[in-house]
Amino acid sequence: MATFVDRVVLHVSGGTGGHGCVSVKREKFKPLGGPDGGNGGNGGDVILRVDSQTTTLLSYHHAPHRHASNGDFGKGDLRHGSNGETLILPVPDGTVVKTKDGEVLADLIGEGAEYVAAAGGQGGLGNASLSSQKRKAPGFALLGVPGDERDIVLELKTVADIALVGFPSAGKSSLIAALSAARPKIADYPFTTLVPNLGVVQAGDVRFTVADVPGLIPGASEGKGLGHEFLRHVERCAALVHVLDCASLEADRDPISDLETIEAELAAYAVDLSYAGADGAVVPLNERPRLVALNKVDVPDGKDMAEFVRPELEKRGYKVFEISAVSHEGLRQLSFAMADIVVAARQEAAAAPAPVKVVLRPRAVNEAGFVIRKEEKNLEPLYRVLGEKPERWVKQTDFNNDEAVGYLSDRLAKLGVEDKLFKAGAVPGSTVVIGEDDAVVFDWEPTMMGGAELLAGAPRGTDIRLDDFSGRPTRSQKRQEQQDRKDARAAARAELEAERKAGIWTESVNYKHHAGSGASEEDDES
Repeated sequence: MATFVDRVVLHVSGGTGGHGCVSVKREKFKPLGGPDGGNGGNGGDVILRVDSQTTTLLSYHHAPHRHASNGDFGKGDLRHGSNGETLILPVPDGTVVKTKDGEVLADLIGEGAEYVAAAGGQGGLGNASLSSQKRKAPGFALLGVPGDERDIVLELKTVADIALVGFPSAGKSSLIAALSAARPKIADYPFTTLVPNLGVVQAGDVRFTVADVPGLIPGASEGKGLGHEFLRHVERCAALVHVLDCASLEADRDPISDLETIEAELAAYAVDLSYAGADGAVVPLNERPRLVALNKVDVPDGKDMAEFVRPELEKRGYKVFEISAVSHEGLRQLSFAMADIVVAARQEAAAAPAPVKVVLRPRAVNEAGFVIRKEEKNLEPLYRVLGEKPERWVKQTDFNNDEAVGYLSDRLAKLGVEDKLFKAGAVPGSTVVIGEDDAVVFDWEPTMMGGAELLAGAPRGTDIRLDDFSGRPTRSQKRQEQQDRKDARAAARAELEAERKAGIWTESVNYKHHAGSGASEEDDES
């Protein structure tokens, strides 16, 4: 069963924002007290944070799916939903965050370093926040937006100053145990070291870290043995120490050939471009400062072999030390030589030019914030609207509510989508798609765009602009309709006047009074 994992694929997703609430305040003697729907809470973020107590990515190997909590729904009486809790994922110091394509997203070095791996979704607004002078009581609310969802690769690259490299059983683990307080597993068989080990070494006033990686064999850079999987742990190191076995029992091996084999594997290994210096150059592993430690000189054969190969190694330009991890012979001189290299590397890093500061500039006022891409589907033109705002607005819209759809139309018209569609060649009835994945498809009808004042008199939750009109009347048709109404009113007045003169209106009081008086006078005369 694995106990050390230094590379995992992690599936992270932020929390979904809570939906806004549609509510109207109702009290005694105030049946319609105005909208009081609360906003939904934001979804929680997924954050990677360096923790000194974490040394492996094993927990993410067993549970690679991590999801932050969702935001709560809004409620009536202006009760806003609570935000989702942020999910903190502890990672070891030196963790590199990449995409599956190899793009470096973050290099987490130092206690407390953070990276937001997946942001939570925005909560939807309630109808109280959507009310305005023209929209007194909205019958809709905005939906919560889903959080970011992505697959990232976590790679652990040990943060060490010096790396010990060499063949299996060369004595690297014994050396780091003798130099520091680290206690790696030590045995007399190859590949005893299965995971990188770190040790802290004190040489005078200089303190530095030494990494012991599993042994290299021929073909390690191509994936043979264990070395290829762990060579990434030496990429950050300022210098390398070749630990050569001077008392090997294998007849076909000697310190010179071991050194040449390891150098070839280091040269074949491609260092990650994310470790480029200020000038953009990456120093290969075989071009970094190197020391040679001839180990096991406490054995008579080892001492003789060390004295035999040392002149040849010094002739090639290496600084050679004869050491014994068992008797501690030569370890002091080796530790001080490593300290000198570390100090020089730190001074060079401090003198390097400061990184270029990134200046964030606000978006220009006249920048649209979206683009329209003309495509073709089934030999018919298709217009795709891409942009952060339009795509988010679509996710916030409840398409079962006509008023919410009308509000989306208002927002898109105000953003300038309709004007851009006209310029792109769209005509009424053209297919318009907003977004890439999970896109929403419309049959574009520009007459749907209009102000919120048109909603007056319409039932809550509906939008009269979505009614099926046969067509917009022309100016001449409007004039003719107005003239027809005038003619109808004039004809009605003429008819009423003719009836009045003809005496048809017999229900008035005066008519009855005059009729009664005339009848009594006739009776008196008779």
